[in-house]
Amino acid sequence: MSVRERVLDALQELILGGDPVPSLDAVAAAAGVSKGGLLHHFRDRRALAHGLVHRALAEIDAAMTAAAAQGSAAETWLRLSAVDGPELVAARALLSLVRVTASGIDLPPEVAQAVARWQAMITTEIGDPVRGDLVRLVGDGLFLETLAGDPPNRARVDALVGYLLAGR
Repeated sequence: MSVRERVLDALQELILGGDPVPSLDAVAAAAGVSKGGLLHHFRDRRALAHGLVHRALAEIDAAMTAAAAQGSAAETWLRLSAVDGPELVAARALLSLVRVTASGIDLPPEVAQAVARWQAMITTEIGDPVRGDLVRLVGDGLFLETLAGDPPNRARVDALVGYLLAGR
């Protein structure tokens, strides 16, 4: 495992362990690297947070790309949006790193690019840009509900999938 991955794993573990904003020193110690080693890969706390966001994007991107290849991007998006268990804890941990500023949420620009890519996968599969928007936005809403502490139950997600994807 690379030093970069060890640092990101350490950051995630510290957050999951109850420290929503661990210091760079704490992350370096947990990763078993010097602070200089950490700073070699991540110049500051913002870069470290963005590194964790990029890793999450890569995981979702892989799942969406595989789903698109099988013709199930829309359903996969909706089901990924209703996370639970360890994925929910990880999503909340990731959210704890994101700063909100006067100009908006401090996310790397790759987030918007990834969402556009996933939207295109959904729309291509469904064949209707309006229904594609609807599927993505419902998924966004499910994710927000989940983060807010009211995760949808499986029956509700199944019903939404059935309704939104009927007759495609």
